[in-house]
Amino acid sequence: MIEAVGHTPAALGECPVWSDRERALYWADIDGRAIHRLDPETGVTVSRTLPGRPGSFVLTTDPDRLLVACEHELVVLDWPTNEITSWCEIEEAGTGNRFNDGRCDPVGRYVVGSMYADTSAGRTTGALYQVEPKGKWATLRSDIGVTNGLAFDQERRRMYFADTPTNCVLAFDYDLDTGQATNERLFLDYSSLPGKPDGACVDADGCYWSASVYGWAVIRVTPDGRVDRRIELPLHKPSMPAFGGSDLSTLYVTTIGAGGTDPSEPGRDGFQPGELLAINAGVQGRPEPIFPLADT
Repeated sequence: MIEAVGHTPAALGECPVWSDRERALYWADIDGRAIHRLDPETGVTVSRTLPGRPGSFVLTTDPDRLLVACEHELVVLDWPTNEITSWCEIEEAGTGNRFNDGRCDPVGRYVVGSMYADTSAGRTTGALYQVEPKGKWATLRSDIGVTNGLAFDQERRRMYFADTPTNCVLAFDYDLDTGQATNERLFLDYSSLPGKPDGACVDADGCYWSASVYGWAVIRVTPDGRVDRRIELPLHKPSMPAFGGSDLSTLYVTTIGAGGTDPSEPGRDGFQPGELLAINAGVQGRPEPIFPLADT
């Protein structure tokens, strides 16, 4: 069963993150310049606005604060007050780039990437960064079109990454002690699949769930690179999946509405582009790592 949850559709829904300590789901509306929080028990959604586009964000050790990749920098969002504080500037302002996909690795580093905002230009000015708790950062990869597909498999010490225009999901060996990503190889070739690789997550079995943007589906890929499940969706542009709920068995999927470069096709069966979807996928996810926020 698939249902729409949350509030009115997002312009560009992204980055669903389940907070187990709050029993709530956060997600971003990039073009709407907002982050929302849904309480599934009550159905109530609370929103906070930002001065720029939030590409992604992570939970932190302070339950009241999120670390948000907003435009070209990382900012701290104080949820109770909606106060925004600059925390770490990584890229220069005014280049046309903005931050996009990102998440914590299993030990709490924030791995986040950028992209040229106008994807129709075909530029590869994006980069992938790894941010430490006190604001020190390093570049993991450059010459990226659209950073997406980031996910970590702690058991296999593996990092996944997709540059959406390339139609490829890559896998890396990921050293949890040093944060080094090595042994890059092709994990999944999307060229024979509907859609393109967008956001992703890993379930409790180590399988990789990928949102097939433009492809009306999310797919599950086994650790050996075999697509073993495909869930058809009523919306054209799913953007990222995440597991949530009391036992991490609800698959939430954000979708793209009126935002982005290309228009979304009308939804099917009464669904509207930009809605947040909830699906009983029959499997469980893994708890989201938390960033140990410190003053820089």
